[in-house]
Amino acid sequence: MDKNTALDFLSRLCDGLSVMFGPNCETVVHDMNDPNKSIVYIANGQVTNRNIGDKFKILGGKDIDKFFSGTDIINCKALSPDKRTLKSSTFHMKGHGYHYALGINFDYTNFEFAHNILKDLISVGKDISEVIQASPNTEDLLDGYIDDALKFVGKPISMLKKEDRVQIVKCLEEKGAFVLQRSIPIISERLNISRYTLYNYLKEIRN
Repeated sequence: MDKNTALDFLSRLCDGLSVMFGPNCETVVHDMNDPNKSIVYIANGQVTNRNIGDKFKILGGKDIDKFFSGTDIINCKALSPDKRTLKSSTFHMKGHGYHYALGINFDYTNFEFAHNILKDLISVGKDISEVIQASPNTEDLLDGYIDDALKFVGKPISMLKKEDRVQIVKCLEEKGAFVLQRSIPIISERLNISRYTLYNYLKEIRN
């Protein structure tokens, strides 16, 4: 590929990428043999405020030797002159009498800002089941729920009929008692019923 063909290809590639990724994506072709006015083509130059004829400049870096040696730089963090955050890549194309570099600089400052907001928004603590299961007062909490339910039906446990027990289980269900660790054995023991019977009451209530 001769020099003119290479430049034509890279220029068209610049245009295509800039259209595909929008106004936040700057694409630029550098003539690495002429660093003082290296930019020979640029699209969306507003990202870094550069134009054709501007000198070669590393965005947010100082190690210029790697660029002129032809080392590709891929998906690195860089800064625009006005300190906006960029994803930056540079790809080299060398041939007889030319050395071009295609630069892609994507301004993701707004995305980074949105990411931080979303990260804070979806941040949570421990899983609720872990907190509930780790609670040392589960049995005391259940005892309180059961006592409240007994007061509601107005009978001591020894005088409870089936419909009374179903009503108590319904009260406990409404309070979320059955998501607590060991709720089934504790409640069935307090109500003097088997776990099987308790599960049947729950099934009856939930259906």
